[in-house]
Amino acid sequence: MTKLIIVEDSVFALQAIEEKLANFSDVVISNIARNGEEALEVLELDHSVDIILMDIEMPAMNGIEATRIIRKKYPQIKIVMITVYDDDNYVFDAIKAGADSYILKETKAEKIYETINDTLNGGAVMSPSIAVKTLQLLKNTPHIASAATPQTIELSKRETEILEQISTGLTNKIIAERLFISPFTVKRHIENIYQKLQAHNRIELLDKARQNKLI
Repeated sequence: MTKLIIVEDSVFALQAIEEKLANFSDVVISNIARNGEEALEVLELDHSVDIILMDIEMPAMNGIEATRIIRKKYPQIKIVMITVYDDDNYVFDAIKAGADSYILKETKAEKIYETINDTLNGGAVMSPSIAVKTLQLLKNTPHIASAATPQTIELSKRETEILEQISTGLTNKIIAERLFISPFTVKRHIENIYQKLQAHNRIELLDKARQNKLI
């Protein structure tokens, strides 16, 4: 059973998300917060949740600042940004703050469910349009990865194929279907890729992959 918190100030958006998640009996909405401050208050009382669906623009404290704080205090909790914004600055700031995945509110129910599961399993999902913007941002932004001694990073053919799929924002399930392998195998390869590139989040992974001409 997956326990999650929804952080959303719009009544209509909240209702839409709840209706989409109602189709999946193994996902339980344990709490709802109207802004980042409320989310932190909820977690102070009970942080035994698996994942948070976080809006960005909210009163009192926005989702990016809340994500930054939650990532430090509760690193075990996964965070999915679910927003109407695909603006470059929002995307970049959210992922730098520690968001694990980033999808748009227009995302269909099945895709949201897949995103939740993939994120819990160590994946990092982006809506396709967000993935494109992220790669474009990296091309026009100084490297964010910390300086390190140059080294040759060797990926297997399969790891390279999966990295290319990751860069387009696909979920583990879809990557598995495209490559005719199991989601578990995809997850294992992704873990290896993160380890080889010494990356801690999607932005850093894609940045290092681009630096090393792997994508």
